[in-house]
Amino acid sequence: MAQSRDIAIRRAQLISPFGVGAMVVGPDGTSALIGGLDRWFIHESGDPRFEVDPSEFEISEWRLQQEVQAERLMLPPDFRQPVRFGNERNVRLTVPLLRFPQWHFCPRCDSLTKVPLSSRERPECRYCEQASERRRRRPIPLAQVRFVAACDRGHLTDFPWREWVHRSLRPTCNARMRLVAMGGASLSNAQVICDCDPKRVRRSLAGIVEADPDGASSVLSDTLSQEGKYLCQGWQPWLGTEDPTECGRPVRGSLRGASNLYFSKIRTAIYLPRGGDRAPQSLVTTLEEPPLSTLVNILSSAGRSIDPQLLRGQHGSLLQPYSDNELAAALEIVTSAPSEQEAPTSDDDEETRFRRAEFDALRDPRQDDDLRISTAAIEDYGETVRSVFSRISLVESLRETRVFTGFGRIFPDDDLSADDRRAMLRRAGDSTSGSNWLPAYSVFGEGIFLEFDERAMSRWEKLEGVRSRVQPLVARHRSLRERRRLGRHQLSARFVLVHTFSHLLMNRLTYESGYSTAALRERLFVSDSPDHPMAGLLVYTAAGDSDGTLGGLVRLGAPGFLDETIEAALSGAAWCSADPICLEVGASGGQGPDSCNLAACHNCALVPETACEEFNRFLDRALLVSVGESTQTGFFVTDRALLV
Repeated sequence: MAQSRDIAIRRAQLISPFGVGAMVVGPDGTSALIGGLDRWFIHESGDPRFEVDPSEFEISEWRLQQEVQAERLMLPPDFRQPVRFGNERNVRLTVPLLRFPQWHFCPRCDSLTKVPLSSRERPECRYCEQASERRRRRPIPLAQVRFVAACDRGHLTDFPWREWVHRSLRPTCNARMRLVAMGGASLSNAQVICDCDPKRVRRSLAGIVEADPDGASSVLSDTLSQEGKYLCQGWQPWLGTEDPTECGRPVRGSLRGASNLYFSKIRTAIYLPRGGDRAPQSLVTTLEEPPLSTLVNILSSAGRSIDPQLLRGQHGSLLQPYSDNELAAALEIVTSAPSEQEAPTSDDDEETRFRRAEFDALRDPRQDDDLRISTAAIEDYGETVRSVFSRISLVESLRETRVFTGFGRIFPDDDLSADDRRAMLRRAGDSTSGSNWLPAYSVFGEGIFLEFDERAMSRWEKLEGVRSRVQPLVARHRSLRERRRLGRHQLSARFVLVHTFSHLLMNRLTYESGYSTAALRERLFVSDSPDHPMAGLLVYTAAGDSDGTLGGLVRLGAPGFLDETIEAALSGAAWCSADPICLEVGASGGQGPDSCNLAACHNCALVPETACEEFNRFLDRALLVSVGESTQTGFFVTDRALLV
């Protein structure tokens, strides 16, 4: 557990959903922001007796480290009490929290008061305190306001109470303000009143959370003042500063507990071992983990050649089982650029290129410590499986690493560059030695890998009914990307098919395996490259505890079990309890997040968002089985001649 004062957070939660810039609420109701990475591994007391050694928290994932361009990946610190006469290293490490929102109101007199970000104690109303001294009444603690303001570039600020009530971008009044509830549940029944002229300087909160769907304008930005638009100034309170930066995007009001106020940006990778005939995998793993990884990184960054004898002189006991030739070969593997990430085609985007190495690795059997795969003979499966899948692998053990690379607000996607997103994680100017690191954690699990038959997939994609059904979904997503300036996304009939099948399979596996719906995850491998196409998926568990390695998922992937599971999933896809509405709404204008689903809803194809890579978008069960009027779109058809 990572702990700061009385707020305890699991270390995995500091990656998602409570990374840097996220809002957390303590047991007493106090809301705070997770502080920047520049203050994570610093003992807040400054006492030199407490040694801080961040190398203890290093984890290794060679592909991710290169992909996110980080020197190190670090587990979030855990909170440890010092032991008398024991080791005082890495004790009382806390993750910084900053009080937010800063504006508080008094439940007794409705007064608004701004409190510093660094305030630790719950403040009391100074106006009631003055009255209490005269009337001998106990002062009442202040409560944080419910409203904040944010932009779609990740910036966050307190709601502009003084600007809003005075209808001015630069108000000069410093009189007391009050937030008064007039009775009623709507925002129009809440008013801000300034004591400079209580009868005239007052304004309701009606419409403050309203904005255009693409974020181009908002009621707060457009109507706050007639002097001009109220635009974002790049506020970053989670870094402990109120200084503005460059932004200029429209600002919208929001409840501080709104679900769209924070989206973690996570990069994940399945660990691919690098050992071979010349260097055992166990030796490569030893060099990838502290303390040897720390020494190798220091020598490499300094431009020095790494002599095997130098490593033996520092950590001889760890390297004693291996020869100098094996050590030299392992050092060459660890310090060289990974060739596995080189894509065989230029048609792949960045994420597809990164996953292609995993796709190739999951197709073949291997028996490494962190990746054990056995392939099942496709001939042993039933007709339903044999006709549409070319390869099935049972992943008995895997290691997944998840890295926090940044965050967004308002929308789950944005067009920020990796450098812009990373700059929001630390204060400007933090270029100290060892500052190029990102928080991460690794989990272990098991899974089932399925690869669709490419010949069957190609024939299905050419069907006119398939193209015409997917085209409106592709057009809606293209328009959405243009309006929100989103990055490129490979959206095609192939992708929607693989994604929807993954959801239906996960939903069915929860009934058969005993895993909870939140314990399963998907990993999609899809490419439309004509030379090197991909159409595969990995359904796996990586829950961070024993729930992820029980072996039940691999057992269900074996012949005789997987056939029944897939047939049950397809049978469920043929009928939804929300039909015909589910079918009609999907075909008429889309449904779900951003209207990017066709025939898919919570009753048939949606899964927990933690299990889905696309926020439950790009789904259509009519592409799997022909339902309703979509008689020529189902990939799984009774006429098997189409797939031969």
